[in-house]
Amino acid sequence: MPRLFTALEVPPHIADSLSRLRGGVSGARWIDVENYHITLRFLGDVDDAFARDAANALSFIERPEIELTIDQLDSFGGDKPRAIVARVRPNPALLEMQAEQERLMRRLGAPPEPRKFAPHVTLARLRGSNSASVAAYLGARGYFPPLRFTADRFVLYSSRDSVGGGPYIVEAEYPLYERATLTGAAGM
Repeated sequence: MPRLFTALEVPPHIADSLSRLRGGVSGARWIDVENYHITLRFLGDVDDAFARDAANALSFIERPEIELTIDQLDSFGGDKPRAIVARVRPNPALLEMQAEQERLMRRLGAPPEPRKFAPHVTLARLRGSNSASVAAYLGARGYFPPLRFTADRFVLYSSRDSVGGGPYIVEAEYPLYERATLTGAAGM
């Protein structure tokens, strides 16, 4: 059974900038740069029939390109930190696309996503890191100039069962359209 999720890819120049934030936290397993992404909807381990249905349903999404800004470092897990992340500033286009994918997957029978959508790029998974060392890391690297890019597609990734962080395989890609293309098509 494939393990699937939808995501926005992080372009190489942005991934390179994020990679410079690595290091300095004991117990951190830093994610390989080529595996940086922004998860939209985790589907989990699904059978082949659901995988085909999901890939097909996603092909009907017609949305414009999304302007994204990564603007802060954070951690997930509170007193027991489990990940260091680069937060993506939520914007209406991003939130609407994620909500559309959530609705589509639920119509296909997927259980609701239990976690609130918090767009981010995972930089490291933590095991045994204490909150003080993570706080020191965030304090030392917390400010960086915003990183901006345009997402012109989203993808359906598969991953092997592992501790996370890849490798990921693009199973399908779905273009996002320039606003002028969508506007022009609607005006016909």
